[in-house]
Amino acid sequence: NGIGERAGNAAMEEIVMALATRNNHYKAATNIDTQQIFRASRLVSSLTGVSVHPVKAIVGENAFAHESGIHQHGVLSNPLTYEIMTPETVGISSNSIVLGKHSGRHAFITRLQDMGYDFDQEKYNQLFVRFKELADHKTNISDRDLEALVSEKAAYRPEWFRLVSHQEHSSSGGRAIGSVVLESSTGITEEVCFGEGPVDAAYKAVEKAVGFDIDLRDFQLKAVTGGVDALGESTVLVERDGRKFYGRGLSTNIIEASIRAYVNAINSMIAACGFPDRES
Repeated sequence: NGIGERAGNAAMEEIVMALATRNNHYKAATNIDTQQIFRASRLVSSLTGVSVHPVKAIVGENAFAHESGIHQHGVLSNPLTYEIMTPETVGISSNSIVLGKHSGRHAFITRLQDMGYDFDQEKYNQLFVRFKELADHKTNISDRDLEALVSEKAAYRPEWFRLVSHQEHSSSGGRAIGSVVLESSTGITEEVCFGEGPVDAAYKAVEKAVGFDIDLRDFQLKAVTGGVDALGESTVLVERDGRKFYGRGLSTNIIEASIRAYVNAINSMIAACGFPDRES
C-alpha cells in the first residue's frame, strides 16, 4: 500500500504487477502469488488503520471501476481496452453470486474457499456467526462484505470487554444521550452519558464503563459497499504512554461499528500494556 516513513515507500503491488504485465520489457519476474495481493492489501490496511485511497493503483476501489459509457462499452467488448490486467490476477473476484440470510454454512464456507481463503473449522464457525448477524440486517452480502468480515477477525484482540448492547438518542439543537452495556470477567456494566453527538455520547459511556480514561487520537468511518444497507467500517486510534493502538469495527449500524472499533482498540491496548490501575 506504499506505507512508509514520511512520503512512503515504493508500493510492492505496483512493482510486482509491472513486472508481471510487462515481463517482455523488464525481463524480470518474481515468485509472488499475485492473486493474494488484494487480500494482503486489505489485511495491511486493517492492522495499521491506514485506509487505501480509492484511486490507488492496483488495490484501490476504483482501480477496476468504469463509469464512463465509452469506457464501459470498451471493457465489455474487450477488457484489455482499458485494463492491462484483469481483477482476478490480483485476487479481486468477479463472481456475482451473493449470499443472504437464508444461505447455509456449506454455501458460506464454499464461497470463502472459492475466494481463496482456507481456515480451520473453528475459524469458519466464528466467521459464520458474524455472517448470520450481518445477514439479519443486510439483504445481499457481497464478496467485499465477506472480505471485511475476514479482515475484522484478522484484527481480533482478546476480549477483556465485549459490547453487549447500546442505545443512543439525539436531536437537532440538543445534546445526545448514549447508553452502552459491556461484559467483562467482572460481570455486566451499563453506563449512560451525554455527548455532542451519538458517537461522542457512546464513547463517553464506554470510557466510564471500562473505568479509566482513554486518549482517543483518530476516528474514521466509511462504507465498505454501496447502498442504503451498506456495511459500515470504523477505525479508531487510541494512545497510551506514547504507544498507538488501532481498533476496527463492522456493522450496518454505523454507531455500533464505531463502538465496536473503540472497544477493540481498548482491548488491544490492554493486551499490550495491561490495565492502567492493575496488572493484566
